[in-house]
Amino acid sequence: MNASVEQPSQSTLPNRQRSVVTALQAALPPRCILFDEEDTRPYECDGLAAYRQLPMVVVLPDTEAQVVEILKICHALHVPIVPRGAGTGLSGGAMPIADGVVLSTARLNRIVKLDPYARTAEVQPGVRNLAISEAAAAHGLYYAPDPSSQIACTIGGNVAENSGGVHCLKYGLTVHNVLRIRMVTMAGDVVELGSGALDAPGLDLLALCIGSEGMLGVVTEVTVKLIPKPQTARVIMASFDDVVKSGDAVASVIAAGIIPAGLEMMDQTSSRMVEPFVHAGYDTDAAAILLCESDGIPEEVEEEIERMTAVLTAAGATAIAVSQSEAERLKFWSGRKNAFPAAGRISPDYYCMDGTIPRKSLAQVLLRIADMEVKYGLRCANVFHAGDGNLHPLILFDANLADEFHRAELFGADILELCVEVGGTITGEHGVGIEKINSMCVQFSKAELEAFFAVKRAFDPAGLLNPDKAIPTLHRCAEYGKMHVRNGQIRFPNLPRF
Repeated sequence: MNASVEQPSQSTLPNRQRSVVTALQAALPPRCILFDEEDTRPYECDGLAAYRQLPMVVVLPDTEAQVVEILKICHALHVPIVPRGAGTGLSGGAMPIADGVVLSTARLNRIVKLDPYARTAEVQPGVRNLAISEAAAAHGLYYAPDPSSQIACTIGGNVAENSGGVHCLKYGLTVHNVLRIRMVTMAGDVVELGSGALDAPGLDLLALCIGSEGMLGVVTEVTVKLIPKPQTARVIMASFDDVVKSGDAVASVIAAGIIPAGLEMMDQTSSRMVEPFVHAGYDTDAAAILLCESDGIPEEVEEEIERMTAVLTAAGATAIAVSQSEAERLKFWSGRKNAFPAAGRISPDYYCMDGTIPRKSLAQVLLRIADMEVKYGLRCANVFHAGDGNLHPLILFDANLADEFHRAELFGADILELCVEVGGTITGEHGVGIEKINSMCVQFSKAELEAFFAVKRAFDPAGLLNPDKAIPTLHRCAEYGKMHVRNGQIRFPNLPRF
């Protein structure tokens, strides 16, 4: 539908919506504003589709100046703003507010400057993650963080969630690969954090804002680091007949002083889920497989492959295969990269969790998750960044069956509490959003939560940027504590589901 021609007359809109639309139309072209239900419906959720809320208005600015005007208008009218990238997030961080505005950065999608000498790229937030590497490839460079959704997810969303990927063990998360951001505060002020140099004066607010889930400002430009593409890369696929052995093998590789380019684990449920989908050559008889990648100059890679093979064999690997070509390396990775879509082939719905644990606890946590499968009567496929302990359990359920999603929620909450119990944290790269907001009460104390709110107030005193996400109120924590004791209440009683 053409938003500028076919939207309904404003006279039919509720008063609040009409006043907001009128104010926005004074500053933006009509095509930048959506308020008809049919046009705003696609923005009702992000990748966590279990929770949905129709936004009052959606705006799609073309320029940073328009972003400034939008925020000034919403600030003056006291209208909450929810920033949105590609909508691939999995924690509900971009779920709208019923009486708020969704600000999509989809049209801010230019690569402003690519400097092969400085090895940097200045990009707008709507640029896709993979597009940066595609643009840099002609110079032998690429952008290292590679989330599974990199073909679709945008750099603005990556900054908001501090995204990682299968190569984050060696090359770091988004926070380690971003040099500078420009962002607009809720009051409409443009600020720059970080710099193109190795350091910037003043406090390191750049690291504070990366991973802040759109609660401190709206990013309008990002300067990322580019690194030389390795001369060669090879992957080991190691099979194990026991998940405990595979977990211990991960710790053994790191203990040997080896930092692989990637170190991923998939259990048998995951391997059997993925193999018919992409034909990656996985050992579906193994209880678990590890994918261990080495990259660099050929001699370095050859030596590291030999060392990792020796460590994995000593740790109890029952079979080892090493990629012999770039095509085979990509085939091995294709299974891991396609684990989420493959889940849709064996289950009507799945609930993707995200938690981080110490590597030494991998085996213990996998066994506990297996016990939870029995407790909740649901299957769980485990895929994760084993090298840094970032788990992504996929809880399989059918939303058409009474109580299955509720059990999936409780299952997920148990996994997150287990992560905290063994010394980990409730998220690694998906963020808190609405999904894990109650679990924040488990991990952090009253004083810590108050400190988080103090940071939020320093940037957004009116509390209008992505409100009610990520940081739970003390009242909410008290209520969750009561619900937790009763063990059976709905975790998000006030949010619309399905």
